Amino acid sequence: MKKLTLFAILIFSIGSLAQAQTPVQSASQQLLQSQEAEVAKLTTTTEQLRQLHSEGLVARVELEKAENQLSTAKAGIEETRAQIAAAEKLAVEEKKAAQLAKVKPLVKTTSMALNRTPTVMRSTSGSWSLTNLSMVQQFFSKTFGRALPTSTIGQSATHNRMGWDHRHAVDVGLHPDSAEGRALISFLQSSGIPFLAFRGAVPGVSTGPHIHIGQPSHRIS
Repeated sequence: MKKLTLFAILIFSIGSLAQAQTPVQSASQQLLQSQEAEVAKLTTTTEQLRQLHSEGLVARVELEKAENQLSTAKAGIEETRAQIAAAEKLAVEEKKAAQLAKVKPLVKTTSMALNRTPTVMRSTSGSWSLTNLSMVQQFFSKTFGRALPTSTIGQSATHNRMGWDHRHAVDVGLHPDSAEGRALISFLQSSGIPFLAFRGAVPGVSTGPHIHIGQPSHRIS
């Protein structure tokens, strides 16, 4: 059987979610069974050649060739398992993001204008206070089953060094284009919470991808 590509595995995994089946269950089993059968065959051949080599009946080069083929086949199994694990993780993230539509906002839905650039998305209407952080944390933990990955709450040494007043804001270590990042941004929009979402570093402003919750920081005077 020809090796399935990661793209095929991903398509199968996402499609399987609609039937609530284990992602890539059928495809992964077929692929692994084929690869394991090949490894078993190569193992037998290699053992036979190893015995014949010890008896002086086979050249060393023939044994090394078989050993290399066996090593490559074993590495293929590990690569397939890693691809399947990645596909399953992606499928789970997509499913959790889809569940966002079923989660009711904890505050009244507000229409918010969203400004976009290639690096930054921002919505500065609405209101925010650090006392509202628990509301965002509750949404995220209910949706994704883990704590909101905050990197900074309020002022930090990094913001002091960069000269920004970050006392009333929160930074979340999520890429805005990830499944979790998109879900968080959608929740902030629907909840009327201002934010800035950075896709990458901005000299003097952002050290890397993250979501800033709250009004834009001001320069420390």
